[in-house]
Amino acid sequence: MPPRLLLCTRTADYRHDSIPDAVAAVRALGGFAVEHTEDPADLERPLDGFAAVVFLSTSGDVLTPAGRERLERYVRSGGGFAGVHAAACTEYGWPYYGELLGARFTRHPACQPGRALVADPAHPATRRLPPVWEFTDEWYDFDHAPSGGARVLLRADETSYDGGGMGADHPLAWCYERGPGGGRVFYTALGHAADAYRDPVFLAHLNGGLTWAATAAQ
Repeated sequence: MPPRLLLCTRTADYRHDSIPDAVAAVRALGGFAVEHTEDPADLERPLDGFAAVVFLSTSGDVLTPAGRERLERYVRSGGGFAGVHAAACTEYGWPYYGELLGARFTRHPACQPGRALVADPAHPATRRLPPVWEFTDEWYDFDHAPSGGARVLLRADETSYDGGGMGADHPLAWCYERGPGGGRVFYTALGHAADAYRDPVFLAHLNGGLTWAATAAQ
């Protein structure tokens, strides 16, 4: 049986037009059994049957108190978690979520072409990427570089676009071998526009990250 993903795209703030394309793309990857939801009650039930929970372009407070408790318990007992793009604009009022993701979104310049630099070519999320990847996105800034032993996979080259605010150390994608408590955690800031979900290089990046997060840490 393929690993099961619970794919959450609920929004309580800005909603990306690309969400339907993103859901279709994750389903089309073919390596997962995908359950898509925007119902917070689905995060209140037991999550043990899922290999990973994925927040894709979520925004604002998308969980109930019971859902927060359930997700934290799931990750602490070894469940995988992946965040895509605006997942970093989610649950600002819940301290554990900031710990889980590793950093929070602060701002972005206009969507524009730029360069992503592969920092770790050995990871499944970057293995099929060129060392210097030309891409168009919003190039998120974060409140700090991810902490707690994060493995940075991609960095932004701020010389390649206008409006960067983090300098030379500007992470775009990272992971934790063991997130808070034990589960694997993967995050990528990329994935703003619908075109991303038709781009084979981005899809290879996303597929590698989701596959890694859905594989139980040893």
